[in-house]
Amino acid sequence: MALATSSPITTKPLFRCKRTSNHTATATATAAELPHVESPFPNIALTLSNFLHLSTAATPNQDDQHERDRGTSDTTSTMSTVSLARLKPLYSQKEDISSLFPAIHGKADWSSLLDPLHPGLRREIIKYGEFAQATYDAFDYNPFSEYCGSCLFSQSNLFSKLGLDRHGYNITKYIYAMSHIDLPQWLEKSLHGEAWSRDSNWIGFVAVSGDEESTRIGCRDITVSWRGTVAPAEWYEDLQNQLKQLGPEGDAKVEQGFHSLYTSKSDSTRYNKSSASEQVMTEIKRLVNYYRDKGERVSLTITGHSLGGALALLNAHEAATAIPDLPVSVISFGAPRVGNDAFRNELDRLGVKALRVVVKQDLVPKTPGIIFNEGLKRMESMTGSLDWVYMHVGFELSLDIKSSPYLKKGLDFSGFHSLETYLHLVDGFVGPDSEFRSNAKRDLALVNKSSGLLRNELSVPVCWYNNKRIAEERQVRWGRPNREKEDMPVPLPC
Repeated sequence: MALATSSPITTKPLFRCKRTSNHTATATATAAELPHVESPFPNIALTLSNFLHLSTAATPNQDDQHERDRGTSDTTSTMSTVSLARLKPLYSQKEDISSLFPAIHGKADWSSLLDPLHPGLRREIIKYGEFAQATYDAFDYNPFSEYCGSCLFSQSNLFSKLGLDRHGYNITKYIYAMSHIDLPQWLEKSLHGEAWSRDSNWIGFVAVSGDEESTRIGCRDITVSWRGTVAPAEWYEDLQNQLKQLGPEGDAKVEQGFHSLYTSKSDSTRYNKSSASEQVMTEIKRLVNYYRDKGERVSLTITGHSLGGALALLNAHEAATAIPDLPVSVISFGAPRVGNDAFRNELDRLGVKALRVVVKQDLVPKTPGIIFNEGLKRMESMTGSLDWVYMHVGFELSLDIKSSPYLKKGLDFSGFHSLETYLHLVDGFVGPDSEFRSNAKRDLALVNKSSGLLRNELSVPVCWYNNKRIAEERQVRWGRPNREKEDMPVPLPC
């Protein structure tokens, strides 16, 4: 199903967003019922109710049954009215996927799970995407805060504050990064005279699955989530567009800005006496040894959006090199190219499995190397060695803005790159030739958390999450935002 911009949807507001403590939009209906929708779109009321999670006459387990059937819901019936109830985010029922462990982690490059998209894999992709989104939602962007560039919450509180404790993971370590290359749009700086750090930013975290979740997915899953960048314009300003030798030997090269952020350190800093690379690898090795000593099967899944997806590949390369028998997979969203063909070949040789989730209209995955990229591979016999050309890694899951009838049809490059847009499209994806599924579970209002990509007819405020946070922080004009003592940054041990 595809809706044109001029389709006869009522323009009366469907709901208004309220702010909630767990940072999700809880919507309250403004009318007792949706009006009858005439042909040529007789089922819009039903479809909207499914997407917005309104109370309908459907049986309680109807959506989950459709997911198990891996198809789209029946759209032959017409509903002229829908009972509107308080809207809450709904989540698909977790199923035991332990028997799918090798396939979920890309042993066969996800070939048997992508067309149609297996509901178990869909949930896992969204899970890791929400871990990546957490690095944005918990990041202090306020330049007038002395803690700008840090995490808003302690590692023991982050998941509960953001409503992600339902995934059954525990954060074990925060990661901080700095860069010896000037990257002003990648690292936030506080304007406060007593800033917590002048050099470092919180860049992500390491988490591990609890006992119940480990049983469900078939392994003890160590997860690393890397923070990225929000606006696609930042790439054109800050990309050094220069390949740097990855190690002392071999032909593998990576973009030097990514490499600097991953490996920079300084004895004069409080949070980066060790690099992001050293911090994350120390924790990964500790957790792998701890759980293997207990006789458990251990895997490493690394995720990130945008810049975070680039750091995820560098992390995966290092982890697979240091622990050769550890299953390592990467699930990235809107990530750029990172290195050359030799880098890609090394990741393949090391057994790293990478699933790149890409929106066709997003500019960032096209950089660096908009012109000179993997497309030249077929001409290598004429061009010679391509060690200077950027190459993508892994398997691509391609999404299309046009597939969703709930997104605007104009140009919005920032909205196209938004991670919440990605998660919305994953939630509705069935296959490349299938319609957007009408039994999607993810709250539609989340798309407008930091963008305005939802159609105006849905009346969801633009950038409601950012506006909420600004209003809360500025309790008095230019006032210092409150921060609980337990949520203040703690310097890393020397």
